[in-house]
Amino acid sequence: MKKLDIIDLGLMDYQSAWDLQNRLAEEIAAGTRPPTLLLQEHPHTYTFGRRGQAENLLWSETELQQRGVSVHWVDRGGDVTYHGPGQLVGYPLLPLGRVDDSGRLAEADYVGYVRRLEACLVAALARLGLVSGQIPGLTGVWIQANVHSRCKNCKPEDRLKPAKIAAIGVKVDAKGISRHGFALNVTPNMEYFDGIIACGIREYPVTSLEELLPVPPAMPKVKEVVQLAFCDTFEFEPVVQTSV
Repeated sequence: MKKLDIIDLGLMDYQSAWDLQNRLAEEIAAGTRPPTLLLQEHPHTYTFGRRGQAENLLWSETELQQRGVSVHWVDRGGDVTYHGPGQLVGYPLLPLGRVDDSGRLAEADYVGYVRRLEACLVAALARLGLVSGQIPGLTGVWIQANVHSRCKNCKPEDRLKPAKIAAIGVKVDAKGISRHGFALNVTPNMEYFDGIIACGIREYPVTSLEELLPVPPAMPKVKEVVQLAFCDTFEFEPVVQTSV
């Protein structure tokens, strides 16, 4: 079975994590590093993907500064999302196959990779006692309305809608190495989602484990089950590390 380095970075600022992704991806492409999964939390951050629309940022520059939020425009797919303490962010750096002349993966399916990331998180949430799933035509992991209706801190009008609990946005470079990944809401300050139209989608709310479970699991437990689900989904043998 293939080896997977799993590195827990703790709390790391977004730019440093992005730079680290790029460096490690080059090593993976050169064959000097095995596939790697980076796990971390970020300080308050908004990131815009390749389809990002500036109007989906709702807070002014003054409010961003007051709340300590940094803003980054990056090369992943999707629109704007939030990262912050209490949210588990995972960056899988995997060799998926080289991109051909048309810019497509010759040996792997980009959309299929995203679906497998979603399936991994659905399996992890099931281990934590929460039913979740996928919605055709939408990226991410979703909580059904009948589950989300129990949300303790949700707006009444949002209780009858599916809610997103994990966002996904990825990139695959010209050498076929994946970047970016997933963000699972465990116990983040949900007020920070008020500063954006998350993923450019107005119709659906965003939720977290803390809102849905009587006692949310601690972050180390969430990391443990996500690691297990990831290795099961992608057929890896984990090698857990605490530093690069």
